[in-house]
Amino acid sequence: MKINIPEDVDYIIKTLMYNGYDAYVVGGCVRDAVLNIEPKDWDITTSAKPAEIKDCFLNRHLISIGEKHGTIGVVINKKVYEVTTYRIDGDYNDNRHPDSVTFTDDLEMDLSRRDFTINAMAYNPEKGFVDPFNGETDLKYMALRCVGEPDERFKEDALRILRGLRFASVYNFSIESNTAVSIIRNKKLLNNISMERISSELSGILCGKNVSFILRRYKDIIAVLIPEIVATFDFAQNTPHHNKTVWRHITASVANIESNALLRMVMLLHDIGKPLALRTDKKGIDHFKGHNHFGAVLAKTALKRLKYPTKFIEDAVTLIEYHDVRFNDSKKQIKHVVNKIGEENFRRLIKIQRADVMAQSKYMREAKLKSINNAEILFEEIIKYKECYKIRDLQINGSDLIHLGINDGKSIGVILELLLDNVIDETIENDSIALKIKALEIYKDIIFKEQL
Repeated sequence: MKINIPEDVDYIIKTLMYNGYDAYVVGGCVRDAVLNIEPKDWDITTSAKPAEIKDCFLNRHLISIGEKHGTIGVVINKKVYEVTTYRIDGDYNDNRHPDSVTFTDDLEMDLSRRDFTINAMAYNPEKGFVDPFNGETDLKYMALRCVGEPDERFKEDALRILRGLRFASVYNFSIESNTAVSIIRNKKLLNNISMERISSELSGILCGKNVSFILRRYKDIIAVLIPEIVATFDFAQNTPHHNKTVWRHITASVANIESNALLRMVMLLHDIGKPLALRTDKKGIDHFKGHNHFGAVLAKTALKRLKYPTKFIEDAVTLIEYHDVRFNDSKKQIKHVVNKIGEENFRRLIKIQRADVMAQSKYMREAKLKSINNAEILFEEIIKYKECYKIRDLQINGSDLIHLGINDGKSIGVILELLLDNVIDETIENDSIALKIKALEIYKDIIFKEQL
């Protein structure tokens, strides 16, 4: 098999070889190329030591920040290519980083320190493949297998546990049995990993095409990261609307929505409040009124702990809070919802509700989908015709209220909110004169109540 290497990468390899060193592309780029996937990055490994790498590229801009670990960044056409010396890692006392690095001339020794066989292949255009651990065969059979002893690999770097799940989710790999058992056995090592790295890998897992199976098979791993989900695992839903446990419903709904980190995280967490909200009626039917509120609180706690960005958390919590709203074919209702969550989140909400319904039983499914579709149509009409649903759409603003003699900032805010509610509910037209008259009426009521 031949791999087509970009011109700049080929130049780096040939330059190193011209100077008497071995050089190969290595790792993920080789894996992806074998799978006929365009690699995002091309990493080069070489027998040249860091100082020797720099000598080979004296006419190039170099980045030496990773030099002590053997990596020199070579900048060509404004792109950075990492060139790393063959190395042997020392002990990993923090379950993440080697305590020391020793350079070597042995490529196979370098490959032996890598996580999975599919990432332990190297390729040189003249010399071909170096594949001492049969990574190409594992790729052929879509198998994920550790290089060497799985326990050792995961104890060296516990983040490899999540990387393995990400590869299995994204590439639809099956995890080899010894590797799978080791993943579960070493799951608590994830407590030693920074939350930022964990959240990045978790998002990758969620965005994979095999995500539903991974969430079901390795739920105990996800529970180390988000213990709030444990109560959903075997939680039955005795209601005609559902034919799965809460966790099975969650995993199905995650797979039902597009591969987007925010949307899939919302689906992962949208029903985690159900165990807290359970109420069973006299007929034995379960109800979960308010589970969206419980879920939003639990989700906020989990996402803050995982150190997701503030905007990501805010949007996720908002969507979980509103995911169970029941549309009633009313523009008034839709305007109130859009006012609360915003136009972008409303579009997301439509996708979330469809994914949710398709993961439920078939009971009333068509009616539910019709309601969602109608809500989307009405929403698009509101946007198309620029109908009023937010304060800045009003034909009156804070300056107008000040000119009317209303100078209290708090009162101005309250009045504008009430005016918007009146316009949305169609109890008053969005007309500047009518709004000013109504504003004065509201202000008199505020003053009267303050004097009581």
